[in-house]
Amino acid sequence: MKSIPFIYPTKNVIKYSLFFLFQLLFFGNVSYAQEAKPAFSWPAGKKVAVSLSFDDARPSQVEVGTALLDRYGVKATFYLVPGTVEQQLEGWKKAAANGHEMGNHSLNHPCTGNFPWARQKALEDYNLEKMRQELTECNKRIQKLLGVKTEVFAYPCGQKFVDRGRNTKSFVPLVAELFISGRGWLDEGPNDPLFCDPAQLTGMEMDGKDFEEILPLLLQAQKSGQWLVLAGHEMGEQGPQTTRLSMLQKLIEYAQNPANGVWLAPVGTVGKYIQEHRK
Repeated sequence: MKSIPFIYPTKNVIKYSLFFLFQLLFFGNVSYAQEAKPAFSWPAGKKVAVSLSFDDARPSQVEVGTALLDRYGVKATFYLVPGTVEQQLEGWKKAAANGHEMGNHSLNHPCTGNFPWARQKALEDYNLEKMRQELTECNKRIQKLLGVKTEVFAYPCGQKFVDRGRNTKSFVPLVAELFISGRGWLDEGPNDPLFCDPAQLTGMEMDGKDFEEILPLLLQAQKSGQWLVLAGHEMGEQGPQTTRLSMLQKLIEYAQNPANGVWLAPVGTVGKYIQEHRK
């Protein structure tokens, strides 16, 4: 039988073989690690958490909005400005008594002075001490008006800075000190319960949207077991910055169908659950 001569591998063959072996070992392990990553366990086997939140204590929230929520037994989070609470005080007392969560949205709703309406309360003219006074005084006012302690906060305009230029400071650490969570605005994705920073929760807009526009956000969060915090303002059927009641009704009915695996709860309730169960 004729022997077959042995062909020695060239340096290039050896080099590329080692390269592909390295890729197989390294990326194979990475892929395995990603697949093996433990999922966060929501209560009662739920697949996703959803929180409904509303800013500014707009009158429509207690004039028409809470009636819909109460009809379905749903509790939402309302981030309050005390001055506007006083305009509908009895309505807000009823909302608090019915178990809706009352949060802090600052005393004066300061935002960047690039908004003409905010020029006299511009964040560029604040410092950390002034912001601390703003937030603690808001807590006191809400406690006095409604008899509840505020534990959650939403950043006015979603902005998290004070001062300007080289003196600019984040007030996220202050929010982390004073509250169990701080929610943003106009964010682009939900919160990962295993990773998210409670002081910088993402808040996704639900104003002006139909249920068919909200559902994909919910389904995407459900795939990864995430927490979708929806944020709105007015509550009605039309107008600027308005969360449509028809959308809310469909969303609530979808969430309350056990087959869909949705945990619908206030921001503070979900936040505390994550703190207790995240390792």
